[in-house]
Amino acid sequence: MSTEKILNDWKKNKFKPVYWFEGEEDFYIDQLVDVAEHNILTEAETGFNLSVFYGKDASWADVVNACMRYPMFGDKQVVILKEAQQMKELDKLEAYIEKPLTSTIFVVAHKEKKVDGRSKLAKLLKEKGEVLTTKKMYDNELPAWTQEFIENKGYQPTQKAIHLLVDHIGNDLSRIANEIDKVILNLGKRTTITEDDIEAFVGISKEYNVFELQNAVGKKNLLKALQIVQYFESNPKAAPIQLVLPSLYSYFSKVFMLFGTQGDDKAVAAQTGINAWFMKDYKVTASIYGFDGVQAALLLMHHYNLRSVGVNDIGTEDASLLKEMIYKMMM
Repeated sequence: MSTEKILNDWKKNKFKPVYWFEGEEDFYIDQLVDVAEHNILTEAETGFNLSVFYGKDASWADVVNACMRYPMFGDKQVVILKEAQQMKELDKLEAYIEKPLTSTIFVVAHKEKKVDGRSKLAKLLKEKGEVLTTKKMYDNELPAWTQEFIENKGYQPTQKAIHLLVDHIGNDLSRIANEIDKVILNLGKRTTITEDDIEAFVGISKEYNVFELQNAVGKKNLLKALQIVQYFESNPKAAPIQLVLPSLYSYFSKVFMLFGTQGDDKAVAAQTGINAWFMKDYKVTASIYGFDGVQAALLLMHHYNLRSVGVNDIGTEDASLLKEMIYKMMM
């Protein structure tokens, strides 16, 4: 079941006795738990019929006892177990899950991993409750997700604003959402989010960022690329090498895929994961570097990634590594 389906059911007051949210993507788990904690019960009911536990501090017996209580001054109660992956003897919850009270809505947030599908607990959850397993989103899905998230709030982003935000933050949906909310708070009556807004309210330079470095390297603009790296050197938090190298590698990996694809931009985008809006930039890079040049660039990035973590390197500064790598890529 999807997050949207669960939320829609809750809006219609349709509840299962047990909800188990697990997996690697915290954003959806946090979203559902927040709604369960603040929106299922009325404000008056919350004081009597809401219990919240944390796996690190709570015992399984305390949680089960809370679930076994009957609601006061209402027809349902909500029991939430956060950070369930930290609870000792988690499997002791099986007895309750096997025979849950229909008047209790038991919500469990089990982050970072899934329950072993072969276990009795996993089988009971599928039989008696609702299980949502979340996965980390692929990097090439982040721009579309970000655009949809913004548009659902009634705003329209520019493509450059989206990529500036995504390339800076990376695969962290919660942080992307928080930064978008921060930008919206500062827009006033405007409904368009531009790269200027990202620069002003998120604190990302629209000229000196990973996205612009990618463009400069892709077009073999050595002067611009070195200027951006110089900015990174003066502002270490702006783009650490651990952010820059994966971004460049991802870009050139997609360029490399162009040599094995055919069809129009839409077909190629579907095969490679490239955003069709930026297909022109990828094709320009493919034309400038050629097959051998792109392959050599990928090998160089792998080599310098190893050096950045200390393999065959005695502590060269990150900026020096980037400058050396970029120079070799363009020569």
